[in-house]
Amino acid sequence: MFGKTYSATPADIEKKWVLIDASGLVVGRLASLIALRLRGKHKATFTPHMDDGDNIIVVNADKVVLTGRKREQKVYYHHTGFPGGIKERSAKFILEGRFPERVLEKAVQRMLPRGPLGRQQLSNLRVYKGAAHPHEAQNPQTLDVAALNVKNSRSA
Repeated sequence: MFGKTYSATPADIEKKWVLIDASGLVVGRLASLIALRLRGKHKATFTPHMDDGDNIIVVNADKVVLTGRKREQKVYYHHTGFPGGIKERSAKFILEGRFPERVLEKAVQRMLPRGPLGRQQLSNLRVYKGAAHPHEAQNPQTLDVAALNVKNSRSA
């Protein structure tokens, strides 16, 4: 009479490789789409306790766009571990610095669940600041995020 609830097993999981060119894309919108695909929620076979998301490669992460005045005003905090050791950096400082890809990495990380599964899913994300990446052998499929919604891309 009623169907059984589907639950994926490790043998059922098929991971695709997806390539995203981040130049001109809005950080938050891109991060939410990446987090959704890392978790596997775009698949009909989604199982909450399994890592059945895709492997995602992001290139040109240094060319992402922050809307409004976030580039100057958004602040990233970290703590050194010493009393009074809270430090802050602006998004502009990080994007113009040595590791501009960390802005996108942090945005995605904070959209994934905390815990062992979330950390495992985050390890399926590879972000590169330039156009080159070492994953040509995996034959990644290109995903045009800008074509999905007009608001996803913006000129710098």
